[in-house]
Amino acid sequence: MGYLDNSSITVDAILTKKGRELLAKGRDFFTISQFALADDEVDYELWNPAHPLGSDYYGVIIENMPIVEAVTDENYSLRYKLLTLPKNTIRIPIIETNPTSVTLPEGGKRQTVTISTINGGNETLGYTVTLLNSDAATIIGDGAGIANNEDMVGATEDRRSVTISTNSDFTITSKILADNTDISTKLFIIGNETGGRSEITLTVTNNDDIAVGNSLDSQFSV
Repeated sequence: MGYLDNSSITVDAILTKKGRELLAKGRDFFTISQFALADDEVDYELWNPAHPLGSDYYGVIIENMPIVEAVTDENYSLRYKLLTLPKNTIRIPIIETNPTSVTLPEGGKRQTVTISTINGGNETLGYTVTLLNSDAATIIGDGAGIANNEDMVGATEDRRSVTISTNSDFTITSKILADNTDISTKLFIIGNETGGRSEITLTVTNNDDIAVGNSLDSQFSV
């Protein structure tokens, strides 16, 4: 959502692609049960404790920054969510992954990624993992997350992001690349309790032998 400063509209809400799909299915499919707040547009490096007019002006530039319009792509909005932690928290939970990047050849090769949180959190509700480009791979969680833990993307869905829930690890399985070109994409990992976030770069590389094999199969199939 984006807040507009004028006399007629105070909140501008735009549905994402997924939201429009659910709305098209009918009212029973489109139900808003939760919401999140984020400060994606705020640059905290503009905080200036050396401002000559004193402490009341340390954040004056931040306070006067324009607020961005609503973003329709769910992969690039709410990347820095605001979160609530216990009152006496002195350290922000940080999500770590092992490995921190993954490179796989195409054609069903697998890599298991383990997720953990430093400074506590996410033990109960686990993590949400989003793969931005489903042409590259499928992802399957360990079955202990709060929602569907399996990538359900169909064969006709081209370059669509997919999301799973998992508790402590998930598996990436490379697909056969349709256009015989390497794919580099991202996986976003978000803690369902803390809102902490991490990223993994995924690269799936072309295998010419697979491409040649598929071509020969098509030539001699009956």
